[in-house]
Amino acid sequence: MAFNLTAKDKRISLEQKELLCCKYYVSESRNRPVLEAIERAVSQDPDSVIVNKFEDRAYNRTRYTIVSYVVHDAKGNAIYSPLHQTVLAMTEVAFANINLESHSGAHPRLGVVDDIVFHPLARASLHEAAWLAKAVAKDMATMFQVPVFLYSAAHPSGKAPDDLRRELGYFRPNCKGNQWAGWSMPETLPEKPDEGPNSISRERGITMIGARPWTAMYNVPILSTDVAATRRIARMVSARGGGLPTVQTIGLLHDDETTEIACVLLEPNQIGADRVQRRVEVLAAQFGLEVENGYFTDYSPEMIVEKYLNLIAGDH
Repeated sequence: MAFNLTAKDKRISLEQKELLCCKYYVSESRNRPVLEAIERAVSQDPDSVIVNKFEDRAYNRTRYTIVSYVVHDAKGNAIYSPLHQTVLAMTEVAFANINLESHSGAHPRLGVVDDIVFHPLARASLHEAAWLAKAVAKDMATMFQVPVFLYSAAHPSGKAPDDLRRELGYFRPNCKGNQWAGWSMPETLPEKPDEGPNSISRERGITMIGARPWTAMYNVPILSTDVAATRRIARMVSARGGGLPTVQTIGLLHDDETTEIACVLLEPNQIGADRVQRRVEVLAAQFGLEVENGYFTDYSPEMIVEKYLNLIAGDH
């Protein structure tokens, strides 16, 4: 006799599991059919759920926040997560439908599948997130012949993603108008990737994959198209520029009327969006610029867990 769990039973069962969150950044936001195809790839496995989607047309970039669980063996070692095959399925669709050579946007990127980062949620550990990041990196490199660079807990020395990006030239616009377009790096990498070939497909580019504790993304619009001024403000806000500790920033052109300071809050419970907002407003005033209220691009970890449990229990 078949036994079907009720919605409440499913929720209780999943609450006892370790959960992992994948933030999957793809270099596309303007081609709706392609994004829909990527989302269909996720829906093939009912245990992996998109809990949030953030897309920006000017940046031509979309981030999917996907959640699932981890299975362990008798010794407590992580051996399986539905996220593994889900990410590979998304990547297969992305590479089949997006060509980096014809891509352009106001946000830096190194590849079609630009960045994949795993965060532990609820009872999961960073070790489990790193295990999954390394497993996905190995399979992606083998299946798609794309160079993969690891970072943070997935990297042997814990290399920070911003350091890796600087080495790879991520932050330098390669097209007029403060845009990134096509592929401008050598086709043979100066540094060997952690997985995959040392040569690059210009159509696919590079993929970065990491695992790290939760970070918050907070963007602050500035009512000016003066990118140079916005970048100076962004630098003064960041830890690297002597500003707020544990805050990373980049100043970007956003549309015909605004620029934006995109911020990574490495320890959002210590230095949060309120302090970032105030700091940007004070500095912008010195340049005679007006600032709008900033916005988060994703939910908090607690909200993400809650949304995942509700979606799973509701048979989405």
